[in-house]
Amino acid sequence: MKKKQKAPSEHVFALTEFTKEMKATHKILAPDIFPVHMELIKEIFTMYGYDLEILKSRGKQVIDKGLEYIHNDMCYPAVCASGQQLYALTSGEYDPHKCALIQFQTGGGCRASNYIWLLRKALHNMGMDYVPVISVSFTGMEKASGFKITPMMIAKAMVAIIYGDMLMLLRNQVRPYEANAGDCQRVIDKWYAELGEQFRHNKGMFGKSLRRNLHDIAKDFHEIPRLDVKKTKVGIVGEIYVKYSPFGNNGLEEFLDSQDCEYMVPGVLGFFQFMFDNKQTDYRLYGKSFKSALVSKGGTWLTDKIERTFCEVLAEFPEFAAPTSFAHIRKLGDQIIGRGVKMGEGWLLPAEVAELIEKGYNNVICAQPFGCLPNHIVGKGTVRKLREMYPNANICPIDYDSGASKVNQENRIKLMLALAKDSAFAKQEEVATV
Repeated sequence: MKKKQKAPSEHVFALTEFTKEMKATHKILAPDIFPVHMELIKEIFTMYGYDLEILKSRGKQVIDKGLEYIHNDMCYPAVCASGQQLYALTSGEYDPHKCALIQFQTGGGCRASNYIWLLRKALHNMGMDYVPVISVSFTGMEKASGFKITPMMIAKAMVAIIYGDMLMLLRNQVRPYEANAGDCQRVIDKWYAELGEQFRHNKGMFGKSLRRNLHDIAKDFHEIPRLDVKKTKVGIVGEIYVKYSPFGNNGLEEFLDSQDCEYMVPGVLGFFQFMFDNKQTDYRLYGKSFKSALVSKGGTWLTDKIERTFCEVLAEFPEFAAPTSFAHIRKLGDQIIGRGVKMGEGWLLPAEVAELIEKGYNNVICAQPFGCLPNHIVGKGTVRKLREMYPNANICPIDYDSGASKVNQENRIKLMLALAKDSAFAKQEEVATV
């Protein structure tokens, strides 16, 4: 029988596996997704024998490298994250024959599930099929003989997310007011070292030790001398990459610092709670796996318990705004849009807008990357409803893509801040005349 010929459009890439030998010889290059959290994640990889490096490269040359091999119709986070990795391989700073790339994925319907194959196609076109690409995903999409995620690594990574959320939350509330520049970063660096040491001895992960560490972190930020000045409060929501990554959002937090703002970004733990909740929605609305829904209930119970500990600790420091419980966030979301709308950030995005407004962050930037249709549809599509619910809301969607001008983005934000200041002045005048 004649062997069937493959269609000309089909491509076969030589998939290079990350082997046990490579663990000792290869540097694993990761995109900078969550700047605060990733330093702790790096420590965990290091203690398990992996040489992980978080890429910090930014700029037009990095975007151009991404666009050279990633089609510009792909979502902007793909261009950024892959661009950092491809740029690193061609920068001359690394030996490509001693490097591997890693992508952290959630799976599901988001195009981020295709990043692994986009990278492999790019490497093939660059003549670098020999560079392994490692997939870390909740869905267990791939396995490699030299890369194993153990249960203890997962536990430490989850705890690192919690500590990262605490460090990020308090840094954002203290740094705009610090009397001595750099105090916040010194506290963060101290806790990077302290937590890394504890993780190496399997400490600080559960129960009283977790609570004690969270309390001591809050205490350290509480003791930082602060100026008694007024700042414009800004909330940041959006697609998970551009919401957190300074490369993806063109240094949004740095810009807000320069504009005399205090900003709040919802924690990463809330996204995990959202994902667990989605599994139950899949079973209830779409007839998906009961087993997955049952497992997700366990995840919900655990993350809710951690969340309570987090908030109980911060209750001892009333000057700090604590996260809203996920149960309340769900209720806020239900007032805006159905829970079945869950692709990308789905219903969580407008729910987080509502959460921020309730906390006094009436000025909200919605960071939306080009090509992320769920964010554009749910983000922009719910603005009218949110303004009906919160008449004082000042919501500003900002588009981020490879062709967007940083000047135009910043000018739109300046306009939002000008409206915020006018509104604050009008309220002061109103109070003064009463």
